[in-house]
Amino acid sequence: MATEPRWDDKLPSEETYTQTTEFAGEPSDVTGSRLAAEGFLLALTRASPPAEPEHWDDILLIVTELAANAVQYAPGPFTLHLRRTFDGVHVTMHDTSTTPPAPRPFRPGRNDGGVGWHLIHTLCDQVSVVPTEKGKDIHVFMPW
Repeated sequence: MATEPRWDDKLPSEETYTQTTEFAGEPSDVTGSRLAAEGFLLALTRASPPAEPEHWDDILLIVTELAANAVQYAPGPFTLHLRRTFDGVHVTMHDTSTTPPAPRPFRPGRNDGGVGWHLIHTLCDQVSVVPTEKGKDIHVFMPW
C-alpha cells in the first residue's frame, strides 16, 4: 500500500522529503515500486527540480532493479524508503533475505541477468548493505 510523500520538519533549516511504501513481494510490486518512486519524484520536482534530467530516470531504474531483486531473491514483503538529502536522494530497500547481493557474470545472449548489481554500483554515488534482524537494508545515494 502506497503512502503519500510528506515534509518532515525535524530539520529547521531544511525540509526533508520522505516516502515509505510497503509491498507484499509479488511480481506486480516491481511496477508498484516504480510508480511509488515516480510519485515521490514528481512531488519532489515541484519543490526542487533535478540538476540533470537523467537523474529522474536513473532513480526510477535503480528502484526497479532493487524491487526486482527483492521479488526474485527474497521471499516475502519488502519496503521502499525514499528520502531527499541535501545533495541527492537516498533510497533504502528492505527485504527479508539475509544474503547480501553479489555481482554475477553478465553473459550476453543467455538472458539470465547479471547486470543489475553492476548497474546499481555504476549509477549510485554510494551503495551499502546493512544486515538486520529480519533481512537486510540496501542503501543507495543518488544525485538529484
